[in-house]
Amino acid sequence: MGTGAITGYIDVAQIVLYIFWIFFFGLVYYLQMESKREGFPLETVHPCGATDYSDGFVMTPTPKTFLLEHGEDVSYPNDKVSPQTLHAQPLYRYAGSPLVPTGNPMLDGVGPGAYADRADIPDAMWHGEAKIVPLRVAEGYGVAANDVDPRGLPVLGADDEVGGTVVDLWIDKMEMMFRYLEVAVNVDGVQRNVLLPMNFSRINSERVKVHSIMSHQFARVPGTRSPVQITMLEEEKVMAYYGAGTLYAEPSRQESLV
Repeated sequence: MGTGAITGYIDVAQIVLYIFWIFFFGLVYYLQMESKREGFPLETVHPCGATDYSDGFVMTPTPKTFLLEHGEDVSYPNDKVSPQTLHAQPLYRYAGSPLVPTGNPMLDGVGPGAYADRADIPDAMWHGEAKIVPLRVAEGYGVAANDVDPRGLPVLGADDEVGGTVVDLWIDKMEMMFRYLEVAVNVDGVQRNVLLPMNFSRINSERVKVHSIMSHQFARVPGTRSPVQITMLEEEKVMAYYGAGTLYAEPSRQESLV
């Protein structure tokens, strides 16, 4: 027998190869299992209304408990059910059919307006203070001299009508960038301040343009409990509102281009 041979048909290199195959299969299986910490077991709702759950080929892992920075602990995976109510129904009676909103599509949490159930607390910096705050309470922060200061500029919707006026900017103190414009909107003669995400706005020296929603739809942007803080859940809802507008702001956006 040659060097490394154990028998006439098995040698050390062959055994090492088999061990590697077993290890690699186990690693892939483990990573697939760990990827199921959120969103599993899968819930399938059939057209007849019945619901079943499935793990798939790879089993769901045993729960792990994580201690969050604000003192709460959470386990994943879990059987937690979202508090959201689905205001939608399948377009056709077959599994996987697209969902059609049944109420106000801008607020129904469907399609581009869907949002995650993040914690209803502000995103915090290392020492616990809120990370995203308006400039009026953020000492030492301001708009760069070479940039346009949008405060006082009108905000136009996709219909080119004025929906409100910028009154402040909200800065992310950790990332050193502006996240939101605060817009004053007239709602039945009463001023209401709402947030406009920077990535949905286009700013020049004369106005702020928003393509995702119409001017009258600024009045229904989800608000915040605090005038100087925004929670992670509130951020989700604000972003979802503008995201929903890209498809549902007007009926023609839901039609094909051709």
